[in-house]
Amino acid sequence: MKTQSAIFSIAAAVLAVTMGADAPGAAEGSSNLSPEALQEIANVEAKIDLIEAQAIERLAAPPDNQIQQVELLGKLMLYDKDLSVNRNEACAFCHMPETGFTGPVSELNRTTGAYPGSVRTRFSDRKPQSHAYAPLSPVLHYNPGQGDLVGGNFWDMRATGRRLGNPAAEQAQGPPTNPVEMGLPEIACAVYRVSQRPYRPLFEGVWGPQSFAIAWPGDIEQVCNRPGPAAAADPLPVHLSPIDRGRASATFDQMAQSIAGYEASAEVTSFTSKFDAVLAKQAQFTPQEQQGYDLFRGKARCNECHRDGGPGEDPLFTDFTASNIGTPANPRLPYYSEDRPDALGYVANPMGSSFVDGGVGTFLSSGHLLSQPSAVDARWLKLAPDNQARIQVPTLRNVDKRPDPAFVKAYGHNGYFTSLKQIVHFYNTRDVLPRCQPHDPGEGTICWPAPESTANMNTSKVGRLGLSDAEEDALVLFMQTLTDGFMH
Repeated sequence: MKTQSAIFSIAAAVLAVTMGADAPGAAEGSSNLSPEALQEIANVEAKIDLIEAQAIERLAAPPDNQIQQVELLGKLMLYDKDLSVNRNEACAFCHMPETGFTGPVSELNRTTGAYPGSVRTRFSDRKPQSHAYAPLSPVLHYNPGQGDLVGGNFWDMRATGRRLGNPAAEQAQGPPTNPVEMGLPEIACAVYRVSQRPYRPLFEGVWGPQSFAIAWPGDIEQVCNRPGPAAAADPLPVHLSPIDRGRASATFDQMAQSIAGYEASAEVTSFTSKFDAVLAKQAQFTPQEQQGYDLFRGKARCNECHRDGGPGEDPLFTDFTASNIGTPANPRLPYYSEDRPDALGYVANPMGSSFVDGGVGTFLSSGHLLSQPSAVDARWLKLAPDNQARIQVPTLRNVDKRPDPAFVKAYGHNGYFTSLKQIVHFYNTRDVLPRCQPHDPGEGTICWPAPESTANMNTSKVGRLGLSDAEEDALVLFMQTLTDGFMH
């Protein structure tokens, strides 16, 4: 199974290695979030603190099994707020278990879709993806038979996995130094912060004592307390010797492999849904769930992209390709207003309200391809036009997992949709209902705003499915059987 392959690839990486004073929070910023959102954020942060404390307690008697050591190490880093510039935001802030390892703040899902970074005035342009099942994505590659790029992580596939052999590991390296997420100025700061944490001995036990054998400069605290991005004239502001720079880069890779190892563990990627129980003949669908599954595989055509497995395949409910389903722009994204310098002089979105998410096409046409030749295939440059506005097909596992029925989840790459029923209705009626403006009466029920981009829009599988309202409901009920943690 792919789950075991993902874990064993992490173990192989471990084996290969083991053998061979600015005040924190000074630049945190002040967002315009509602009191309800701020209270929910505080509740999530308290849960993160509790989970981290429980994981730290396990250090007193760490597991003997090396794979379990990697998983524990990855969990400790994923719930560690110190890996953000203001020590206020863990990776898990956007990926909590009670929501299927995606955004855990109902009010943000309802009102913005995107989440604030460590600098609280900075928001991303996309909603958080789930990192459950992400380690099962293949290394990004081109399938000439179907004419598609397949694999990678992130909505735009830019975590290709070609360098580390694992897209999830490369994805884990993005947020720590993303200015609108965890905000560290460079990767050496993440390595330094880990070297100061109580799980350092576990890290050295897994990856070797050389991991933190780095001569840190005297101004390391001041440099790493300064939110990114680093100045163009000094892109690596932690000034290290060439040997120490190489070691910091290698340790950052080990951090990422550990996080991916935890994400591949049974604690996150568990295959414990009702659907899995039905496959194992330990449960049965209700008649309406069965109707939804039949529609999923038939009239609704969901299974053509959200594959439920085949011979020798895990049922991952994605084919890891990319598609433009014609999602409208989400006017609630704060990113549209991030077109002026913030208090630190950073402009997140120079395009302002004219920003259009180019998805995979923008990744393919960016300098990222040329600056990281080991992570990409230069032949992909010519694929950019055919991938403009395409977004990676997400897994549907845990698509409706939530802590309670009133909790709002966001859907679509930009969080435009705020219920599973709404996005199913969109798939069904995008090309049937009339156009309307955002916030018009009836938006999302009897009319739809125009797509954010019509480039390469999927018109063969989306938009005119001919489903009744009851059939839409049956699809929703089936997809709710994909929630992990089913008791039987």
